[in-house]
Amino acid sequence: LNKEIMTCRSSERQVIFLLERKMNIFILLIAFSAAALLTGADQLIKYWAVENLKGQPSKEFIKIGNTKILNLTYLENDGAVFGSFSGMRWVLLGITSLLMIFCIYYLIKHKKELLTVISMTLIISGGFGNIIDRLFRGGLVVDYLDVQLFDFAIFNFADCCVVVGVVLLLIQILFFDKSTSQKNKNESVQTDE
Repeated sequence: LNKEIMTCRSSERQVIFLLERKMNIFILLIAFSAAALLTGADQLIKYWAVENLKGQPSKEFIKIGNTKILNLTYLENDGAVFGSFSGMRWVLLGITSLLMIFCIYYLIKHKKELLTVISMTLIISGGFGNIIDRLFRGGLVVDYLDVQLFDFAIFNFADCCVVVGVVLLLIQILFFDKSTSQKNKNESVQTDE
């Protein structure tokens, strides 16, 4: 009887292992498919911007009453955020490529954490969207979103994906990551003593 119970438990573990493995593959498939779709959306929007905004004055996009919120303004950017690394195409390509490799690794390693999967998917799609620009637009990234409420850099959909992804990743790390939350609990206990 014990032998039969052990055999049953072993079979149960094998089934659970196979189901978890298939689920992990499914999660990664969804994440990479979503990243491809977001990257494609970014490229389609940039294509539209090149065709409709290049050489044109800024166009009002979102306005509430007399308050301009967001304009569409065409800009070709050869740098990174706020013009940093301007003219350093290959350095930016190298750094971004290494970061994308790390993000893919991190996504695979943390595929069971939903917020991490979402954040990495966004970061990867935004990174690849801008890599495609740098490779196929002569080192230039097409930007078109121009905030009017305050002075801010002109940016694009890929940049939005990266920023939202990074914010979600920080939320995951600070509030939901077991190792970080356990460390915070331990520090709290030590300060109370």
